[in-house]
Amino acid sequence: MRGGEVQAEQKRAAGWRRVVHHIHGVASEQIHTAFREAARFHALPLEKKLEVKLDRHNVGYLPMRGDTLRTSTVETVTKANVNEAFFVARDLPNDHPDVLADRRFRSANRWPTGLPGFREAIVAYCATMEQLARKLVRLYARALRLPLEYFDQPFGAPQYKLRMTHYPYQTDLADDEFGIAPHTDTSFLTLLAPNDVPGLSIRTQSGKWIDAPAIPGAFVVNGGQLLQRWTNDYFLATPHRAVNRSGDERYALAFFCDSNIDWPVAAVPTCVGPDKPPKYPTTYYTEYMIRYQQRTYNVFGSDDKNGAVSAPQRTDV
Repeated sequence: MRGGEVQAEQKRAAGWRRVVHHIHGVASEQIHTAFREAARFHALPLEKKLEVKLDRHNVGYLPMRGDTLRTSTVETVTKANVNEAFFVARDLPNDHPDVLADRRFRSANRWPTGLPGFREAIVAYCATMEQLARKLVRLYARALRLPLEYFDQPFGAPQYKLRMTHYPYQTDLADDEFGIAPHTDTSFLTLLAPNDVPGLSIRTQSGKWIDAPAIPGAFVVNGGQLLQRWTNDYFLATPHRAVNRSGDERYALAFFCDSNIDWPVAAVPTCVGPDKPPKYPTTYYTEYMIRYQQRTYNVFGSDDKNGAVSAPQRTDV
């Protein structure tokens, strides 16, 4: 594909943007440190990583082939992803009321032992990503013809997860196997750190898959399913996938950001009207993510007390 054609296809790619360094302001050394820490974690022996295995709050270690994206609306997915990942949320203290109450998706993190400096570096990176996300939601407000501060309160204490993924080099994947299968994220937005190792591709609105070209120092910003709900499909979720055929190990840092856990997710006023009724019922982060977790993660057996449970049914929406 010629350069002009690539550029045209990128402009048609649903929900996909780049944020370059002079806008995001994130120090390159902090990004490199986060990548190094992700590699340090994944270099641990498997038994050490399994000591912090993924729990029902979606924090901890997801083993290789531990999830299958059955929820994908992009393609029918039946095979597990060829990756392993470590998930971190907001670092709540053990005596936080939500931690003590075992509130869903508001737990303490599951930190590995024997990795000095790991926790501190990752918590600092998450804090930087949170600040960047809170800046970006103001751009969404402007694009949606809303007051600039419209999302400030909903995103005052946003729910977030950092996924540190390891994609091993693969030469023998079947056509329907992927490092991560075609899908869209659940989030309002996802920040993907600048990555020197290729493997990410996105699907344009015309249905064509294109490689995401590396722009030095630029974050990829993916819109997600909850962004579609907030905007009544004005903004679309970004279909994407990853396969590592680089000849080297590949690591990725994906920061998934959503509104405050108790904030109702419903279409904003500028996206609905007499001729534009809401396409989705109001939902909440917790119930949406429980439904997603039920269908996605293979590491939870039906009798596993840490596994996903049924989503609560609301009568007020």
